[in-house]
Amino acid sequence: MDSDWEIPRDLQPDPAEHDFDVDAALRSVVGVKALVPADGFTAQTLGTERTGSGVVIRPDGLIATIGYLVTEAETIWLTTHDGRAIPGHALAYDFETGFGLIQALGRLNLPALALEDGASPQPGDICILASAGGRKHAVRCTVAARQEFAGYWEYMLEEAIFTAPAHPSWGGAGLLGGEGKLLGVGSLIMQQQDSKGRRIDLNMVVPSSLLPPILDDMLAYGRPNKPARPWLGLYAAEDDRGVVVNSLARNGPAEKAGIEEGDRVAAVEGVRIADLPGLWRAIWGSGAAGTKVRLTIARERGKREVTIPSIDRRSFLKAPRLH
Repeated sequence: MDSDWEIPRDLQPDPAEHDFDVDAALRSVVGVKALVPADGFTAQTLGTERTGSGVVIRPDGLIATIGYLVTEAETIWLTTHDGRAIPGHALAYDFETGFGLIQALGRLNLPALALEDGASPQPGDICILASAGGRKHAVRCTVAARQEFAGYWEYMLEEAIFTAPAHPSWGGAGLLGGEGKLLGVGSLIMQQQDSKGRRIDLNMVVPSSLLPPILDDMLAYGRPNKPARPWLGLYAAEDDRGVVVNSLARNGPAEKAGIEEGDRVAAVEGVRIADLPGLWRAIWGSGAAGTKVRLTIARERGKREVTIPSIDRRSFLKAPRLH
C-alpha cells in the first residue's frame, strides 16, 4: 500500500462528526491494482496498470469500484489496511452507471458496508471520501451538488454527486456517511469556478443507489440483463457553438462511417442537438445496440447526413480472464 503521501491532518475526517465507527468503516476500503494486456482496447487511453480503490459490500469479499479500473483486467490485486495482498477477479462492469465489481479470491476478513439506496446524500451533507489506507487517505468533504453529468465518452448520470474539497486519489474511492453506509464511488476530478472566478476542484461520485437495482444481474451475467445502448465510438465536448467531436475510437463505428475530429453534431435523426446530454439521449433513444443512427454533421464545407451502424461497445473489449 502506498503510504508516501497523506491528506493534511486538518482535512482528514473528524470521527466526532459521525454517528458510526469511522476507523472501522475505513477498513472496508481496499487498494485495487489492475493489470490490463497491452493489446486491450482501453490500454491506450487508460493504461495497462491501473491503481485505485474499492469498497467491500458483502462479507464474502464482493467489492464495488469504478469500472474503468478493472475493464479488460487480466490480473487484480487487492491490498487491505493491514498490508495483506489478495488476488481478485473482475466480475462485472456496467457502462450506464460506471460501476465495476470485483470478487476477492481469498479471505478479506473485512466489514462490509451497506449500500445507500435512497436519496442521500444531499447538498450540504458532511461525508468522507476515502481511498485505501485509513484516515490519512480520507478527506472530510461536503456535498456541493446533486446534478446531471454528461461525459465525453458516451456516458451520462441524471443525478451525480459532486463533493469538495477534491480527493487526490479519487478512482474507486468510497463516499461514506449517514450510518456508515456507502453513498457512492469516486469517478472523476473536475474544475469549476466560483462566483469570484476562483478555481474549485470537485470530485464526481457515482451514487450507490444506482447499484442495488442492477446488482443481481451483474453478479449473474456480468452486466445488467437488458439490451445494450447503441455505441458509436464518438468522443464529444460542448463549446459555445454546440457539440464538437474531439476524437474517435480507433476502428469504431463513427470513424468507419467517416466522422472526423472537429465535426459538429448538428442533429440526431433530424432533432437539433444543443448540448452533450441532448446528444447522448438522442443516440440512446434511437434504439438498442445495432440500430443505425443518423447524424447531421456540420463542417466548413456545409452539412451532410451520416448514418452510423451502432454496436455494443463490449464487442471491443477483452473479457475478464477466469481464474
